[in-house]
Amino acid sequence: QAQLVESGGGLVQAGDSLRLSCAADGRTFSVYAMGWFRRAPGKEREFVAAISQSALTTIYADSVKGRFTISRDNAEKTAYLQMNNLKSEDTAVYYCAARIGGLRAVANEYEYWGQGTQVTVSS
Repeated sequence: QAQLVESGGGLVQAGDSLRLSCAADGRTFSVYAMGWFRRAPGKEREFVAAISQSALTTIYADSVKGRFTISRDNAEKTAYLQMNNLKSEDTAVYYCAARIGGLRAVANEYEYWGQGTQVTVSS
């Protein structure tokens, strides 16, 4: 069972960058595919990015391609989301999630979730 804790959110201006971190406890972080999702006010939770256990494969939502980069450090048991050129529409609570198995872009296919970290982008 994985417990996930996100950090790194904050208030930034449009065009700025942020890096979110997702720290996992336990000894089996490397067995999980990791994903990032977000929920904007008044909207459904949406997929942002995911990374395979080996970090060889990544997938992104079209809305963040070219701006966001997902990565992981299995030795540190941490996944990251580097967010560049932030836009006001990126404002949301960002959640990391873990699943055993392949990459998925669907939230209900992930077994474990963090509590979320707020990202606010002012224009």
